[in-house]
Amino acid sequence: MAGHDLPETPVRFETHPERYRHWRLDLPAEHGGKVARLTLDIEEAGGLRAPDAPGGYTLKLNSYDLSVDIELADALQRIRFEHPEVRALLVTSGKERIFCSGANIYMLGTSSHGFKVNFCKYTNETRMGLEELSAEGGVPSLAALNGTASGGGYELAVTCDEIVLAEDGSSVVSLPECPLLAVLPGTGGLTRLVDKRKVRRDLADVFSTVAEGIRGKRAVEWGVIDEAPPRARFDEAVKRRLEAMVARSSRRPFRPVKLGPLGAERTEKGCRYRYVTLEVDAAARQATLTVEAPTGAEPETPGALAEAGDGAWAIRAFRELDDALLELRFNHPTVAVVALRTRGSAEAVLKVDRMLAAHAQDGLVREVVLQMRRVLKRLDLTAKSFYALVEPGSCFAGSLLELALAADRVYMKDAAGEPVSVALSPMNAGPLVMPNGLTRLQSRFLATPEKVGQVLALPGPLDTAAAVEAGLVTFAPDDLDWDDEVRLAFEERASLSPDAMTGMEASLRFGGPETMETKIFGRLTAWQNWIFQRPNAVGERGALTLYGKPERPHFDWRRC
Repeated sequence: MAGHDLPETPVRFETHPERYRHWRLDLPAEHGGKVARLTLDIEEAGGLRAPDAPGGYTLKLNSYDLSVDIELADALQRIRFEHPEVRALLVTSGKERIFCSGANIYMLGTSSHGFKVNFCKYTNETRMGLEELSAEGGVPSLAALNGTASGGGYELAVTCDEIVLAEDGSSVVSLPECPLLAVLPGTGGLTRLVDKRKVRRDLADVFSTVAEGIRGKRAVEWGVIDEAPPRARFDEAVKRRLEAMVARSSRRPFRPVKLGPLGAERTEKGCRYRYVTLEVDAAARQATLTVEAPTGAEPETPGALAEAGDGAWAIRAFRELDDALLELRFNHPTVAVVALRTRGSAEAVLKVDRMLAAHAQDGLVREVVLQMRRVLKRLDLTAKSFYALVEPGSCFAGSLLELALAADRVYMKDAAGEPVSVALSPMNAGPLVMPNGLTRLQSRFLATPEKVGQVLALPGPLDTAAAVEAGLVTFAPDDLDWDDEVRLAFEERASLSPDAMTGMEASLRFGGPETMETKIFGRLTAWQNWIFQRPNAVGERGALTLYGKPERPHFDWRRC
């Protein structure tokens, strides 16, 4: 398909409200600062590829690309940490008669397959974060659709707790991907229709195949939206619902924490932050991701945590890890296998964990732990093979032990003369659940759930023999074999089909119960990876290829 061979420019995920081109974040005075308003007003020429660049596009009708989602993710972080006074979130549009027309079709049509899938995955993670903000952070959200919401625009709306659509005779909601583009909604729309909003299957079937969408009254009757007031009463309905959200908010107060720049040093071989280092060996298609323990005194109370701000290790290190994971995904797509390493004092990590566990009810501590959870989920969902390497000097303890538990394999050195250990903390017992709703220990011991409590009760730290006995380690080579076994394991993994490994890892990482989250990401991995490759969508006469052109798509009608 045209555009598949376009060079991908490096993507940067750090931004700030002062640099937003597509969103406005404000706290309207009429709500006393308790409502954050996010207004989508997309700059048409402000996408990642300018209209006059090769493969460029114009973001018409409030259509979006990755740059829009990067700003949305940043805005949600600002609300979490910098605006603890916020009790409800309003998502609306700054353009007349249009809320959002979804992902820009020309952007999709000129992007590589890998970029499309990573784009959809990042957008899904951001929207899951918006739902977490409500469910775990106590900030419910309202989508105020002052115009049509189609495709990804409706998927953004359905991520919110409630949806109000102006009934003006022309505004509709729709999921037109199947009839118009021969692909599927890529950010959870189908799953949320039936799992979250519990729309009847037959009605959801119609809604998902009617390209022109449905208007207010029918949308309310079918459960696709919550209310469709006349335009003259639209603002009144929005205000009423926001006031109810503020009243029921369970958010806990805390001192705001400003999020400053990470200041990464970047080269073609990776990037270096204060606590995280990413080193890339492009020729070998391997990388090493190292997280360091705190090196100085860390806050021992929530007040001290607020005073330390974004310099606190629990905040800073996981922000850096998040950025490094996104760097891996988007800017190093050929990397096959990643070594997960840690370095420093395990006791320093455990001390931070004990503070977080002791003050779990504090509002700021809650946000810090939720950030840790989101970042570790990002690792769970990253299409790379991860091997944790536990060596002398490692600090796989507590919250950093989660890196090893998230890895596809754990190699722990059986060193004769040097101490090598892992350790557990309360952070391994529940706060950092995976997308399947289980802890990584619970996911590890699905066949023997009683072992979770036994492992958590073990006195630490655990040396190599104890860690193997506990079931925390895959292989434990000795000093003599360590280098060769690790090298061969990495070379072997890098030689295997990346498509097969992506499918295998996604199938193996989330045993146990299925959740809306695992459904959305599992279907993205399977369906979008397949459907985005099919000629019916992206062939020379595919629907996505010919979108906006006078020709009709040509389909291979065989089902398979």
